[in-house]
Amino acid sequence: MEHKEKVYNTAVEATLQVIGGKWKPVILFHLTFGKRRNSEFLSLIPKITQKMLTQHLRELEEEGIILRKTYNQVPPKVEYELTEYGWSLKEILHLMCRWGDTHIERKYGESAMVLEKPALEDPH
Repeated sequence: MEHKEKVYNTAVEATLQVIGGKWKPVILFHLTFGKRRNSEFLSLIPKITQKMLTQHLRELEEEGIILRKTYNQVPPKVEYELTEYGWSLKEILHLMCRWGDTHIERKYGESAMVLEKPALEDPH
């Protein structure tokens, strides 16, 4: 067998290596609705720490999934947005949201709620 630098058992592993974890898919999901600033992420994802948000944003930027735009003004303004490559994740992120809604309803019924329910485009 030829030596490869990286070997995956399935391509799902490669996807999860880039967007996996508790917060990255949530960050990316919010970016499918437009540019966001640091403070917006902290409002949209109240349980994430500043340190974790910064770390995940840097990692996603390194992977070419998001773009960090810094504006030369006082006070400093920084916005994050999906790159063209990042936009290729929109469908899977929205499908994950739909699946999550179905799962919550199936498992918890009326005893659970989702605070953020954006209007998703119907894939059909």
